[in-house]
Amino acid sequence: MEARMKSRSNPDVNTAIQHLYKAVHAGGVDPLLLSLVHLRASQINGCSPCVYGAVEAAKKQGESEERLHGVAAWRETPFFTEEERAALALAEAATRLQDGAPGVTDEIWDAAAAHFDERRLSAIIMEVALTNFFNRINRTIREQAGKTW
Repeated sequence: MEARMKSRSNPDVNTAIQHLYKAVHAGGVDPLLLSLVHLRASQINGCSPCVYGAVEAAKKQGESEERLHGVAAWRETPFFTEEERAALALAEAATRLQDGAPGVTDEIWDAAAAHFDERRLSAIIMEVALTNFFNRINRTIREQAGKTW
């Protein structure tokens, strides 16, 4: 499979995205947790460059191979804290918005709200939204893992 576009660069879009990421990272959420959220949403969407990038980012922050391999099955592993589980559940529910899916239920919201204040919840929600944004672009243009990250 080859990428459909050589460049997706647009200075105005790049500037806007940089501002969004700055706001996400100013939200007080551990960058490692943001990487795990990015990884899980990207796994769901089958976005290989974002999965690759999230794994690389998490490794640079000291994440273990064991936990990285466990993200796809985080509910069945002992590797994640309750806070991380709440963020991963929120990421999954917000990513799976296909026809008929319940989306973010009150139970999922309440669990996340029990661990994160509104500022941090906003950062996680924005991370999920940006991840889904990039996942859709990358899947559309067939961006390749490891080529531009």
